[in-house]
Order: sequence, then C-alpha cells, then structure tokens
Amino acid sequence: MGNLSSFVKYQRKKLGFTQQELALKAGVGLRFIREMEQGKETLQMDKVNQVLSLLGFELRPDSIKIDPYDIIFQYFNIAVKLTLRSRIVKYGFIVDHIDDPQENKITGWKFVPNKNAIEYQRKENDNLTETIKHKEILQIEKQ
Repeated sequence: MGNLSSFVKYQRKKLGFTQQELALKAGVGLRFIREMEQGKETLQMDKVNQVLSLLGFELRPDSIKIDPYDIIFQYFNIAVKLTLRSRIVKYGFIVDHIDDPQENKITGWKFVPNKNAIEYQRKENDNLTETIKHKEILQIEKQ
C-alpha cells in the first residue's frame, strides 16, 4: 500500500486539503484517511475508490511496476539480479539512469553485466554496458 498512501497524501496536499477536508468531501471518516496515508495494509475497497474518485482517479488492475526511485536508492551500484518481462535473468550492476526529458521521467538504465564489471571498474566504457528499458524489468533483487 506504500504507493497508494504516498499518492493520496501527495494529491491531497496538491489540492490544498487537510485530512479532515478530504475525508468530508470523499464521504469517509478522518480515521480512514489517516490509515490510508499511513499505508495500512487492509482498507475497504469501496472507501478507497470514494477517495480516489474525488481526486479524479480510479483503482484498477495493472501490472506491477517497480518504482524507478526505489532502484536508485536501493539497487544503484550494487550487485543485482534482474528478471525481465521476457523471463531473461541478468546479473550485474546498474550504474546510471536514462531520462526522457520530454516526459521528465526515468525510462531506462545503464547496466553492466557481471562479466564486464571488473573491466568497467578499471575504466568506465559505454561499450561494456547494456541499456535496459525500465518497463521491461519484472523484478529486481540484490545478488
């Protein structure tokens, strides 16, 4: 629920609502809003949808996405195992991010496979890296 809690809190503050104002406008209790923003694991879906609807969003099934900022803070420059949506598994290091300036978001990663890691460490050379599209990453974990 971490992404939902941060999302709701961000949207509430963006609109200039207090927790109490959001609860009143969405027709839910203040306690529910507090629990939602604190990331409570079990929430009533109908109330979640009431809050999201007020904010102009809806809860719907979607594939699980990995937050690119989690990669930067947890997996940058350490040995990782990447499982791609194609079920290919890669071992190596993420050494840089690739931005799309038009969308203002991270769209990919410079990845150094384990077999190139020592040589890359001696001299950074883009010929030793691969580009991994962010949307292709199914799972990431430390080696």
